[in-house]
Amino acid sequence: MRELLEAVADGSLSPTEAEAELRGYVTGDAGRFDAARQQRRGIPEGIFAAGKSAPQVVALAETALETTGRALITRADDEQIETLESTLLESFPDATLERWSSTVLVRTADHEQSTLDATVGIVTAGTVDGPVADEAAAVCRDAGATIDRVDDIGVAALDRMLDQLERLRETDVLIVAAGREGALPTVVAGLVDTPVIGVPVSSGYGHAGDGEAALSGMLQSCTVLSVVNVDAGFVAGAQATLIARALDDARN
Repeated sequence: MRELLEAVADGSLSPTEAEAELRGYVTGDAGRFDAARQQRRGIPEGIFAAGKSAPQVVALAETALETTGRALITRADDEQIETLESTLLESFPDATLERWSSTVLVRTADHEQSTLDATVGIVTAGTVDGPVADEAAAVCRDAGATIDRVDDIGVAALDRMLDQLERLRETDVLIVAAGREGALPTVVAGLVDTPVIGVPVSSGYGHAGDGEAALSGMLQSCTVLSVVNVDAGFVAGAQATLIARALDDARN
């Protein structure tokens, strides 16, 4: 405790960093940020941007960067991303910002990037499933896993998937995102010995076109796979990261 107080007094530690050390989380006007989640759970807290104002997203991202050296923002719209690029990088000029669809990953220059001896395959049935897959990939990439991305191999033309089968079999864990009837994860899981995480996507139209049909199809799969909620790319990425980390530990 005394060392923390002395560090705050001499300016080597900010009050925000000290609060994170003492409580594990930091409370601000935009909410509470769980700075200790990486150490406690192995997965950092993601900042869910949907429903928040651009200043709130920036405030939480600033707290994340100050306490953990990285900020992972999901479901951000163009206005929020533009504000992050202009405001956040002004406060942290040495930081780098990467964007994939609605997912943003920001890291400070002194953030220690992890590396995992494991490959996560990210697969989409169609182009429309891309943003959800991007979210999953960002989580795995932040953890240091190698990403092998295979897009647009849905079952409407099964040869597209069969052409990539050997590549899929070489991965350590697979995340397969599919909308409409959600058949692709079931088909893939029947052909590989790799753990498969199915992500139903709210793409399609008509009856149960909001992801319910895809979710039901994956839950009823006769092949063995795990299933996350509709559009839950972050959760799929987190689960794949935990598997990849366990493999990395075993290999090293």
